[in-house]
Amino acid sequence: MAEERFSKQETLEMRQRLIGQSCRLFYSEDPVKIVKARGQYLFDENGKRYLDCISNVQHVGHCHPAITKAATAQMDLLNANSRFLHDNIVLYADRLAATLPKKLSVFYFVNSGSEANDLALRLAEQYTQHEDVIVLDHAYHGHLKSLIDISPYKFRKLAGQKEWVHVAPLPDTYRGIYREDHPNPGQAYADTVKDLIEEIIRKGRKIAAFFAESLPSVGGQIILPQGYSSKVAEYVRSAGGLFVADEIQTGFGRAGTHFWAFQLQGEDFCPDIVTMGKPMGNGHPLACVATTVEIAGAFTANGVEYFNTFGGNPVSCAIGLAVLDVIEKEDLRGNAIRVGTHLIDLLKKLQEKHEIIGDVRGIGLFVGLELVTDRQNKTPGTKTAAWVAKRLKEEDQICVSTDGPWESVLKFKPPMCFSMEDAELVVRCIDRILTDMKANDLTLQNEDI
Repeated sequence: MAEERFSKQETLEMRQRLIGQSCRLFYSEDPVKIVKARGQYLFDENGKRYLDCISNVQHVGHCHPAITKAATAQMDLLNANSRFLHDNIVLYADRLAATLPKKLSVFYFVNSGSEANDLALRLAEQYTQHEDVIVLDHAYHGHLKSLIDISPYKFRKLAGQKEWVHVAPLPDTYRGIYREDHPNPGQAYADTVKDLIEEIIRKGRKIAAFFAESLPSVGGQIILPQGYSSKVAEYVRSAGGLFVADEIQTGFGRAGTHFWAFQLQGEDFCPDIVTMGKPMGNGHPLACVATTVEIAGAFTANGVEYFNTFGGNPVSCAIGLAVLDVIEKEDLRGNAIRVGTHLIDLLKKLQEKHEIIGDVRGIGLFVGLELVTDRQNKTPGTKTAAWVAKRLKEEDQICVSTDGPWESVLKFKPPMCFSMEDAELVVRCIDRILTDMKANDLTLQNEDI
C-alpha cells in the first residue's frame, strides 16, 4: 500500500480547493477517508474497518485477487485500441451472449453506464426513425446531457422536461397509484403507459423507446410488479418503439435468481436493447450495449462509423472475463439469494417491532428499507433515514446510503460477497438505533417532504 501523503484534513482542504463542489462526498459533514479495501470491507487512514453496504460497483468484492491478477497480466502484455484484432473482445462478447436471450447477440463496448445509455438512445432513434422517449418517474439514467433529458430525477431540478420526453408513473406498489391490494398492479401500471402512448400519438409524435431500469434504484429500490414489462413492451412495439432495459445497477446476478433483473419478468420477456455497466468491471470502467442483429444493422446502415477509443480494450475485457469467472466459481448468485433472503426476513421482523419501518422490499442483494413517520399516511421519514445512516457510520462503522424520491429509503447494494453475519450485524445495529430513538423519544421534527 502506498504511504499516506496527507492527513485527512489536508486531503479534505485540497479536495475543496481543487475538485468541483458539485462532486459531493459521502458523509460530507465528516467524510471517511478510505485508503484500502478488501471484500466487503473498507479501511480508513487509521486502520478502522467499515462494513460496505454501498459499493455495488465492486461487485465481487473490493480488490479481488483474481481481478487484480487478470488486469495486471493483460496490462503487462498488451493494451491497445479495439480497432486492432484481438481475442479478448470476442471471447467476452461470447460469454455475455451466453447469459442473455438469443436475439440479444450484438455488443458495443464502452466505458461507463452513461455512455451505454447514450448509445442505446442513438440505436433506438436510428432504428425507429422516431425521437420520443418514455421514462419512469424519478428515473436516473446517467450524467450526459442526453440522459439528464430523460432522467426526471435530474431534469426537474434543472431545465425541465423536453417535449420529446414523456414520464410514466413509477410502478411502486407501496406508495404509488396502484398498491399491494390491487388485483393486477402489473397490468394497471402498464395501462398507464398505454394511455401515455395514445396521448403522444394524438399529438402527432412518434415513440423511439421506452427506457427503464429493470429494478428502479434511485426511485427507491422498487421491484416491478409481475407482467409489467411484457405488457409495456407489447404497447411500445405496437407504436413502433423499442424497449430498453437499463441493467447498469442490477445486472450480473445481483437479483440472485437470475443473471439479469429483466428476467424476473418471465421467460417470455426480452428487451430490444440492454445496457450494462457499474458492476461489470468490479470498479474498472467497463460498460456495454447488447442488442439485436436488426437494430445493429440499422445503426451500421447510417454509414457513420462508431468508434470508442477505450471501449472493449484488451485489459477491460480481461477484467470483465475475470468478473464472470468469480461470479461463477464463488457462487455469488447463490450467495445473493441466501444472504439477501436472510436480510429481508430479518428486516421484516424489525418492521413488526418498529412502527417507523413502513416497507421492506427487495430481491437478492438489492434491498430497500423505507422509513415513515406515519404508517397510515406513509409520510416519508427523510430525516430519520439520514439520522440512522449517520449513526450506523459513526457508532458501528457501517456504510449505508439513502435513496428514493424523499431520501427515506435505506438501501442495501453491497458487494456480492456480503455474508450472513454481515446481514445480522446490520439489522442488529438498526434495531439498536431505532430502539434508542424510541426510548429517548428522539422524534425528528419537520420531516423533509
